[in-house]
Parts: sequence; C-alpha cells; structure tokens
Amino acid sequence: MAMIERSEQELLRRESMMRLRELGIEPYPAPLYPVNTTAREIAAGYDPEKGNFADVCIAGRIMSRRIMGAASFMELQDETGRIQVYVKRDDICPGEDKTLYNTVFKKLLDIGDIIGIKGFAFITQTGQLSVHARELTVLSKSLKVLPIVKEADGKVHDAVTDPELRYRQRYVDLIVNPSVKDVFIKRAKIIATMREYFNAAGCLEVETPILQSIPGGATARPFITHHNALDIPLYLRIANELYLKRLIVGGFSGVYEFAKDFRNEGMDKTHNPEFTCMEIYVAYKDYIWMMEFVEKMLEKISMAVNGSTTVEIGGNQVDFKAPYRRIPILDAIKEYAGVDVAGMDVAQLRSTCDSLGVAYEPSMGVGKLIDAIFGEYCEKNFIQPTFVIDYPVEMSPLTKRHRSNPALTERFELFVCGKELANAYSELNDPVDQLERFEEQARLKSSGDDEAMFIDYDFVRALEYGMPPTSGLGMGIDRLTMFMTGQTTIQDVLFFPQMRPEKMPTKE
Repeated sequence: MAMIERSEQELLRRESMMRLRELGIEPYPAPLYPVNTTAREIAAGYDPEKGNFADVCIAGRIMSRRIMGAASFMELQDETGRIQVYVKRDDICPGEDKTLYNTVFKKLLDIGDIIGIKGFAFITQTGQLSVHARELTVLSKSLKVLPIVKEADGKVHDAVTDPELRYRQRYVDLIVNPSVKDVFIKRAKIIATMREYFNAAGCLEVETPILQSIPGGATARPFITHHNALDIPLYLRIANELYLKRLIVGGFSGVYEFAKDFRNEGMDKTHNPEFTCMEIYVAYKDYIWMMEFVEKMLEKISMAVNGSTTVEIGGNQVDFKAPYRRIPILDAIKEYAGVDVAGMDVAQLRSTCDSLGVAYEPSMGVGKLIDAIFGEYCEKNFIQPTFVIDYPVEMSPLTKRHRSNPALTERFELFVCGKELANAYSELNDPVDQLERFEEQARLKSSGDDEAMFIDYDFVRALEYGMPPTSGLGMGIDRLTMFMTGQTTIQDVLFFPQMRPEKMPTKE
C-alpha cells in the first residue's frame, strides 16, 4: 500500500501532537473560543492613558517566536493582521507546574500553530504595542511547515511568489502573503457595489439553470455531462443570456444575475474554464443607454474600491471616469489594419487574412474572420476604456440589426488594456430573424465550427410571444476584478483557479 511521504519536520510535529495529548492537552479542542477583539482593533484603538483593552481575548496563528528564558515574544496573525504577544512563564503558569511554558510553549508549539491568548494590551519598553498573555490555549496544531516570510521595517522579504504553490495551495498563500486577501476583499466590494447600483435602477437579481439541455447565449465550446434519471445529455452553461431574456418576455422590466459559466477552452492569463459573469437585461432601453449606464457604474466601482477613478494596470494609468471613446469596429480595422472589410465575403476575408498574416481555420465564417483581424490588429490599442460598436450582423447572432444599416448590429464591446471587459446589445426581439440566425449558426456547426450556437427553439417560441425592446450586458467579474485591483493574471483574482491534478508524494 502506498504511503504519504513526510519530511523530518512533519514527523517531528506529529510527535509534538502526540506529546500534547499525553500531557492532557487536546491539540484540536472544541471550537468555541470567546474571541472579543482583533489585531487591527487593538492597533487602531489602544490608548495607554485610558488603559483600554484590559481584557483581551484574541486568537490567531503563530508567525514568529523569540524564546528568551522565562519570558518570550511571539507574533500572532489573525484575519486582520499581526500583533506581538508577550508570554511570561509565571503569568501563564502561576502555580508550581511550569509545564505549559517550559514544555508546551517552548518545545511543542511551532510556527503555524493556532492558539488563543487572554490578557491585556500594553506598550513595551521599546515602544511596541503588544498583548501581555495571562492565559494560553492550544486551538489547532499545524502539522505542515509554513514557508518562511520575513518582515522588517514594514517591508516583506522572501515573499512566496511561486505560482504553483500560490494557486494550488491558496490557503498557504493567504497565510504567508496577507496582502493577497485585499484583492478578494476588493472583489467582494466590486460585486456589492454592482448589486447596489442595479437594485437602485429597479432591477431584480435572479437565478437561472447551470445545467442546460441546450448551451446558448454565446459562441463557445461547452462541457457536457449526462443525467442518469432522464437519460439525456446536459451541458454546463456557457452563458445565462437566453434564460434572462425569457424573464423579460415574462414581464420583468430588469433582471440580472452573477453567474458561474463554463467554457471548454484553453487557459491563459485572462481565461479560466470556470468564470463568473454578470449579465443584466433592461426593457425599453438600447445599447446607447447601456453604454452610459456602464460608464457610470465603472466610475462608481473604481471610487468605491480605490477611492479614485484612476487605476494602475500593467504599468498603464487607466482612467475609468466617463465618458469613454466610441469607435465602430469596421473603422477600428481601417485605422489599425489599414483595410476596409465592409461587405467582404468569406473568400475575400481569407485573402485579406493571408495578406495581413492573420491565422484562421477553414471552418471560420465571415464573423470569425473579421474577429480574427480585429483581435490581431486592434484590441491591443485600446488601453483606456473604449466602446467598440456596430458589429457586422455575422458576428452577432443575438443582436438587433442597426437602425440605420441592416448589415450591422447595435452591439458594443468594452475594451480595457487591450482586453474585452463587457459585451452588450440592443437585443434581437424579432423571432423570424432570430431563427434565421440560429439556422446560420447551425450551418457553421455542421461545417466544423464547434463553437457555433445550437438552435434553441424554445427561446424562439418565447420571442414569438413578444419581447419588448431590451438592452443587455454581459461583464466578466474576474477580469473586472483584475482591472480594479491592478492584477495582470486571472489566477490572482480567483481563490482556486483551474490547474492540472497534482501528483501527491507517496512511497511504497
């Protein structure tokens, strides 16, 4: 039988765990511990003249220790930060038995162990805010050795930067790199600000199915599974668009959802197969209204998260203050690729791609060929928030035709730092037109495009009952968090990004 291989330090910690039990100290006691304050609260509120924080009960993880005979210091880390703890032998062991200090504290506790301290706050002779321990309780023995991170003069030295460790063992990353928490706290604030903004606009938060019989709402390769009881294939949703628009048909004036979506695609610095997307649909609005709605929302989010509309992203100072530049996609291709692709058929677009050095697949239709040119020549130029608008109809199978040019659609994509952040339409509500575009997608799928859309006949039926003019928006929350926190990889804004399965160290 294979056994887990353990290091010498791990074996010693297990011996310490057993020794604690032999001394009658449970290394994993009942969970209730009466914490009444935090490191941050003490640091912010302690006043030596008032003598407050005289009855402190704090819990956290030992991050460093200095053993000094009958008195020692350690650094305790809780959710809010670190604080020094002064441990005097005769205070935590007032009687004759000094085992708790001489054996438990000095020999059987390790960096990484979680303990509870009862005592009082004070300032040491060197001016260091500390907690003087009267009681010490073991709350959880750590059997793994933490990476050592040194802090001096308010600076972090030897920080853990290995992505393999940080992303695979996020729990270790959060322990030894506390600043990582700030990114996820900001992520929560981004979502909370969006909810507040949408609710104030009179929209209702809803939930739609994750398992779908038809994966609709986007062009992407889905994950497929099987439902045993119904004996049918099901797909993890690639988008929630078509269900939300069904609710607009049903009479809601505005609905939104923060949805987990799944796309069976490659992984890189800006893509994860499981991601969070917010989609919102508002009746009697169009894509022009949605652009203004988005500008104000992003300005509000940036102020809430950073206190400014300007954020540094990858060395660029990006300003989310409205208004944003607007440029039609065909004009962008003219400007940056130097060609006019308007009205080109597949053969002409392939020839153009060849002349421009743009790679393409034989299964690509007009829409994907234009998108390939745009992606190669244009996207990288949009560093400041930019609305790219008025896409050709072949690129937008769910979008209303442009009111002044039926070859185009009323669609925009918002780009920041050369990456798409949002996609929005004046929604197609003509059921005849919608079915024709679904059928064109079906033809593309039959010719080899495995990302082309399925035909959703029930959605067409919903449109036949009548959907009011509607504007819809989809925005990637992971990418938005990257931008608002200045991160350059999606893995840094996901607690647990997708990774290859780990091969655990074992021995026979």
